[in-house]
Amino acid sequence: MRGRNIVVVGAQWGDEGKGKIVDLLTKNVAAVVRFQGGHNAGHTLVIGNEKTVLHLIPSGILHENVDCLIGNGVVLSPSAVLDEISQLEAKGVEVRERITLSPACPLVLPYHVATDIAREIARGSEKIGTTGRGIGPAYEDKVARRGVRLGDLYYGQEFATKLADVMDYHNFMLEKYYNASTVDFQKTLDETSRLAEEIEPMVGDVPQILHDLNSRGKNILFEGAQGALLDVDLGTYPFVTSSHTVAGAASVGSGFDPSHLDYVLGIVKAYSTRVGSGPFPTELFDGVGKYLADKGQEFGSTTGRPRRCGWFDAAAVTQVVKMTGLSGLCMTKLDVLDGLETVRVCTKYDRSDEDNVPIRFGSEYYSEVSPVYEDLPGWEESTAGAREFKDLPKNAQSYIRRLEDLVEAPVAMISTGPDRLDTMVLQDVF
Repeated sequence: MRGRNIVVVGAQWGDEGKGKIVDLLTKNVAAVVRFQGGHNAGHTLVIGNEKTVLHLIPSGILHENVDCLIGNGVVLSPSAVLDEISQLEAKGVEVRERITLSPACPLVLPYHVATDIAREIARGSEKIGTTGRGIGPAYEDKVARRGVRLGDLYYGQEFATKLADVMDYHNFMLEKYYNASTVDFQKTLDETSRLAEEIEPMVGDVPQILHDLNSRGKNILFEGAQGALLDVDLGTYPFVTSSHTVAGAASVGSGFDPSHLDYVLGIVKAYSTRVGSGPFPTELFDGVGKYLADKGQEFGSTTGRPRRCGWFDAAAVTQVVKMTGLSGLCMTKLDVLDGLETVRVCTKYDRSDEDNVPIRFGSEYYSEVSPVYEDLPGWEESTAGAREFKDLPKNAQSYIRRLEDLVEAPVAMISTGPDRLDTMVLQDVF
């Protein structure tokens, strides 16, 4: 008998509230696994009156006796993960005995950060809108097979030689191409070697741990970062992140048998937001957009950048449902729509050549579309903190049911506030 294994992914452009939902579901599992991204992610948890923002550590860390694993699909900053561990320990959270880091994690090191920043500056008005934390350059090194991985840190001179080679490349690019300052090799070697000693007790065989848990009938939760529309292949390319954010990455990024993934839960906001550059068909530039931003406190948890806001894009989410195999949805921030006289939903896109152009994934597709809206009646009553579907205003219930019809996926959970308890479960994913 094996356990039941759930994948949680963002179904828009990220920032959908995945951290809270992973934290809520963790009570049912033995382990939570991060399988992609880096410390460019930001998952905010609110328990009681205390807010915790996580970037690398899986969102299940606030539950005792739950293993937290970081899989090979994650690019790992040694300094960032240790800083996050220290912050959690300062709050009394035990971390080191419960976390396992895959030795196959590619490392994010100072020269990646320097390259990321220099590249964005060089792009000027054409910048992608990265977090500037070195995530993209680290993934580039991985794919180019010149990356330094966590396991390399424990091979002495071989590590030093490998680091020197890759830093020669990056420093050449920084100096000769970007006209930027280079990164000191010896300082990087010494600092990384020092951090490696502290990290070593937490390095372990993530695929074997997952296999053993599954064989013993334990449930496992796989936590994605960012959102499906930021997937490096399937998102609004090139305005995307550098990893695969769809559910299929859960297997590749952790070494887990894909046939043992049982349910994919997609997290969506009741409206749409996006951080950084790139196409956003339903973006609002009026008072309603400001209302959503202010009431939803729409600022990036990693960078603090204001999020662009717009109406719910059912056309985009429908594509996500299909390409990432969503079993059900969790809708967050429904309460932000309280008080609006009318709520709009994008049901499809208009294109002059719609019948002749196959579906394309990339910024060029989304930049060329015009959203077609359907107006639905809003509601004056508050949905904040509602615990049962019948307690929601009738128009809010109708709004949810209409979105289910449009995206062809059931709403399994609804979040009506930031706290762990402000969640109603309509369908038990376990």
